[in-house]
Amino acid sequence: MLSPLVMATLLLFLLGAAAGLLLQKLPALANRLNSGFALLGSLAGLVAAIQIFAQGAPVDGQLWLLGSVHLDMLAALMLLVISTVGVAVALYSFAYIREYQGKGDVAIGALMNLFLFAMVGMVLADNALGFLLCYELVTLTTYWLVKTNPEAAKQSRLYLVMNHIGMALVLVAFWLLCRESGSLEFAALREHHLAGGLASLVFLLSFCGFGLRAGFVPLHGWLPVAEPVAPSHISALMSGVMVKLGLFGILRVCIDFLGASQLWWGYVVLIFGACSAVLGVLFALAEHDLKRLLAYHTVENIGIILMGMGIGMIGIANQQPALVVLGLLGALYHLLNHAIFKSLLFMGTGSVMFRLHTRDMDKMGGLAKLMPWTALAFLIGAMAISALPPLNGFVSEWFIYQSLLSMTKLGTSVVAPLAVVMLAVTGAMAVMCFVKVYGICFCGAPRSEHASHAREVPGAMVAGTLLLAAVCLVLGLGAPWIAPHIASYGQALVSGQMNVATGATLLPLDSSQAILSPPVIAITLLGLFLIPLLVLTIFKGPKLGRRHAGTPWACGYAYEERMSLTSAGVTHTLRQLCAPLYRKQPQLDLASALHGVSDTSGTTGWLLHGVVLALFILMAVGV
Repeated sequence: MLSPLVMATLLLFLLGAAAGLLLQKLPALANRLNSGFALLGSLAGLVAAIQIFAQGAPVDGQLWLLGSVHLDMLAALMLLVISTVGVAVALYSFAYIREYQGKGDVAIGALMNLFLFAMVGMVLADNALGFLLCYELVTLTTYWLVKTNPEAAKQSRLYLVMNHIGMALVLVAFWLLCRESGSLEFAALREHHLAGGLASLVFLLSFCGFGLRAGFVPLHGWLPVAEPVAPSHISALMSGVMVKLGLFGILRVCIDFLGASQLWWGYVVLIFGACSAVLGVLFALAEHDLKRLLAYHTVENIGIILMGMGIGMIGIANQQPALVVLGLLGALYHLLNHAIFKSLLFMGTGSVMFRLHTRDMDKMGGLAKLMPWTALAFLIGAMAISALPPLNGFVSEWFIYQSLLSMTKLGTSVVAPLAVVMLAVTGAMAVMCFVKVYGICFCGAPRSEHASHAREVPGAMVAGTLLLAAVCLVLGLGAPWIAPHIASYGQALVSGQMNVATGATLLPLDSSQAILSPPVIAITLLGLFLIPLLVLTIFKGPKLGRRHAGTPWACGYAYEERMSLTSAGVTHTLRQLCAPLYRKQPQLDLASALHGVSDTSGTTGWLLHGVVLALFILMAVGV
């Protein structure tokens, strides 16, 4: 029996979209209703997802517009991701939408609700038609949301072209699946496993098609182009949630429908993930545009998630239950974690832009004193994305490390040891990048007139960012209790495909893994911070307690502006070492081949839309 909360979620999002369309002449009321319905719908979806995890069993049902609905642990996790970020974004939008007052603010609110409706509908759908219609609706609503920026015409067209190419590939993959099974229902696709060359063709089509939505290298071209020009709360939804739909599609097709039967599929996913992680963070380090930098970090983290997915697929093909559960646990936990801390960082960036009206890091500085709550939330997000303990990013990357180390014990390939090194390098460069970001933007002296007069943003925006910062702490410190629920998807796969009973034995951890306890790590780190204070208190002499006011020595920065550190100066040496790679960056990006086509006019995008519509009709008629 389908939960009434699921139906309420979709209905509330539709009401929010309708309110924006019907009340355009009352923009203040329309904006409040848009944000209010988005908040209520997201809360209903959050409770529904928690209920699914609590009962630990999938739920089936029928739902108007979507037809058959299936909520397994994977769909419940995606519903949890969409709803959690949706709550924070809706809360944030109550105040942030003022930035777009008179510039399409009502349309943005209505489209945001339609965007949330389409994403929830896609993860709920249990038939090809409902799934693909919602997937296309996600593409179109995102296109319209990006296009609300009048200066983003070329960026929105490039997004439309690349994602319609991906949609065409996905449609062909589903046509092959549905033709062989004789049904549009996912239940039939699960029972009828393809084999041989046809299965490999469907894998490649779906991996590339959904990959264009996920945005891993070399299919990432639209990400650093479209995300920065969208409204910041929409950028949070795009980077935190929408790109995960591509990963969700890969998991659905390659594991649920095809059973990950070929070993080389897993290695392809793992290799692309490792390369995307390293290249994404390298490209991010060279950026001084804060939103483009965050977009490239999405490319990096999508690569990390793909690594965990690839390990899980290798485990399925090799009949290694522990590897399946551990790899997918790391992938799905990082999928959830990345959604939270990346949405937090984009919303924090939106708060900075709300006051400074710039994305250039070299025009910020000194914001920690002027915007303390935003600075605190951004710091937590920066530490989480850098995988510093005891925050959530550390926990999920720890699981991926452990799954890679478990792979090395099999001794069947050199890929796993290389992937361990690439993941370690990625983590080190991520720390370097966010030391640069936080140091340049929030520390030191203001670097522009706007920065010197900045002040904290309205309470609704602060509440939205602090909410996600708190979730980062909960997902990190609560990992021992949360991880088993996320691992249930991998355990269900193992028990269903390998005839192994579910239970703790599926996740055997050696002594070094068992030591991992984020609460213990947090207490230890807090103790390390308190020890110096304790020593100073005990041994403090009379002179040590005196305070002298004066101007501190600042290496001449206060007297010579050119001596202050810039975002380019922090990474100058690394950029010099990797100069050949940066010069070849366009060759690694599929978007460069399509850039001229998408820039000339909007015809190409809508021609592809016609092709997609024709494929829809052919699939529906031909199956």
